[in-house]
Amino acid sequence: MSSAPLTLATRTGRQIPGPKLVAVLAIIITSYLMLVVDISIVLTGLPKIQEELHFSAAGLSWVQNSYTLAFGGLLLLGARAGDIFGRRRMFILGLTVFTGASLMIGVSQIPELMLAARATQGVGAAILAPSTLALLSTNFAEGPARTRAFGYYSAAAGVGASLGLVLGGLVADLFSWRFGFFINLPIGLMLIWGARRYLTETPRRMAKLDITGALTSTLGMTALVYGIVRAASAGWGDYLAAASVISAIMLLAFFVFHESRAAQPILPLHLFASRERSGAYLARMLFLGGMVGFYFFSTQYLQGVLGYDPLQAGLAFLPNTIPNFVVALMAPRLIRRYGNTRLLATGLAVSIVGMAWLAQVTAYSSYVTDVALPMILIGLGQGAVLAPLTMAAVAGVNKEDAGAASGVVNVAHQIGGALGLSALVAVSAATTTRTSSDVEHLAHRIANTFNASTAMLVVSLVVVMVLLTRRRTS
Repeated sequence: MSSAPLTLATRTGRQIPGPKLVAVLAIIITSYLMLVVDISIVLTGLPKIQEELHFSAAGLSWVQNSYTLAFGGLLLLGARAGDIFGRRRMFILGLTVFTGASLMIGVSQIPELMLAARATQGVGAAILAPSTLALLSTNFAEGPARTRAFGYYSAAAGVGASLGLVLGGLVADLFSWRFGFFINLPIGLMLIWGARRYLTETPRRMAKLDITGALTSTLGMTALVYGIVRAASAGWGDYLAAASVISAIMLLAFFVFHESRAAQPILPLHLFASRERSGAYLARMLFLGGMVGFYFFSTQYLQGVLGYDPLQAGLAFLPNTIPNFVVALMAPRLIRRYGNTRLLATGLAVSIVGMAWLAQVTAYSSYVTDVALPMILIGLGQGAVLAPLTMAAVAGVNKEDAGAASGVVNVAHQIGGALGLSALVAVSAATTTRTSSDVEHLAHRIANTFNASTAMLVVSLVVVMVLLTRRRTS
């Protein structure tokens, strides 16, 4: 089957030759893959990080939470900055901050430096992530070229999480958890060099940054993420968690009110005027909520119930990683043949079946039949879902709003994962059994979280069918 060649339009309207196009696409995809991998690469190495840096049990959770907090809180600001100051410039700035913070993490000898560096890495990610998707949106015209580019981008998003678990287990077992961060240094430097050479700068807009919108969105998003991650460990009855969430709701409500009247808003509200686009944001949040729980609790099941070491646990995700990658690469062709919404709905349905199957695990389950086979279905489904969701979320967006739209996609991604994980941790904590065995109790708790993940995926499918399916006109 042949497909239309990729073309890249520059500001002058000329076509950049194929080799340069490949370089542009490789730079963007590799940078985003580095971001996604670093979210999960620490999970399988957490026990060794705790042992080496002497983290408390509560403090260890902030190795992940400090990154998520900075990433989620600054996304909208990072996205709009790219629209105003130039996306190539912000892309390089984000890469520089992220790479430097990775080096700081690798040399950390005390918990405080580790957490500060992880937060700084999250700041770099918040600047970089919206620029990656925005650069694809502005450089690739709608049609086969953009579909293929988004297919590769979504492959990175889908495979990155499980790849991070595999790499995290590998380097923690064979080398050191620090190697997973040191490797970002040569990769980041090569990407910065490539960005300067191959990426074309977008025009700078003669506009003022919406300071009120920037402050309220950043404070509101930060408070929301902080409240969610604190509630995940301290419970929703915790005063500080509740106060953070209430403050976040008030700040974000004021933010929406302000944006509706701002002359140059940090988040143009007309992005939500499209029923399909709004549905894609909501469906993405629900899908990521279920999938983050899958990775988080599957890791616990493999190590806590089946007794795998970090390397074995990482390799155990290959039945998910490989189908995910293959289907994500095939997604552009499948979209052209079956349509965006049909592929999205099918991928969600397959994921639901896989998650419901995985929810049957017990302390005595077999890895092959009760874990690996459901993982294959979940990987197939995830590979088919993310590209259509991304395309629906940026479809019809003007070039000047590409950064803001990309920011909303990433916000939905991060907040969906944080909200979902918080809810699933609550489900796990509330689960009680009559078994005397700790392993049986852990298995039962994890199975319940997979049931809750299945429910999130079902609701996501309902959203897709209601909001993204085109209504027939008589």
